[in-house]
Amino acid sequence: MSLKDYQQKRDFSKTPEPVGEKEPVKSSPLIFVCQEHYATHHHFDFRLQSSDPLAPVLISWAVPKGPSLDPGVKRLAMRVEDHPKDYSGFEGEIPPGEYGAGTVSIWDKGSYQMEDFPTIEEGLAQGAFSFTLYGEKMKGRWRLVKMQGENWLLIKGKD
Repeated sequence: MSLKDYQQKRDFSKTPEPVGEKEPVKSSPLIFVCQEHYATHHHFDFRLQSSDPLAPVLISWAVPKGPSLDPGVKRLAMRVEDHPKDYSGFEGEIPPGEYGAGTVSIWDKGSYQMEDFPTIEEGLAQGAFSFTLYGEKMKGRWRLVKMQGENWLLIKGKD
């Protein structure tokens, strides 16, 4: 997925969403954000910053029921287009008629660290990876496991 997909779906003269940075972004530690999105269907958007400083994007999944803090509960997470890194601070109203119309608010945010691979890109290629989140609500070890197509499972680890 690329930032181009994100940009083609939006009319930036109408929506307050960020267009995206054009320059490489160096960020240490890597960030994550989980945004609650009241759109056509209420859901949560879970985003992890790319490990590649030349790709200032947030790799993104829509989580229909939201993340579960219970290690016994697996949640469907559907991969969606990458979003610009500066989307991590976005809260507001996407206007009616625009892609994703509705209210977006930050539910949790913080930093993350990869566990079993040096980069998220390697974990994506393998189809399963673990990471530790350092947020207010989402803390500790987590795992994303690819199922079929763009469907993944978001699983809270046992800490």
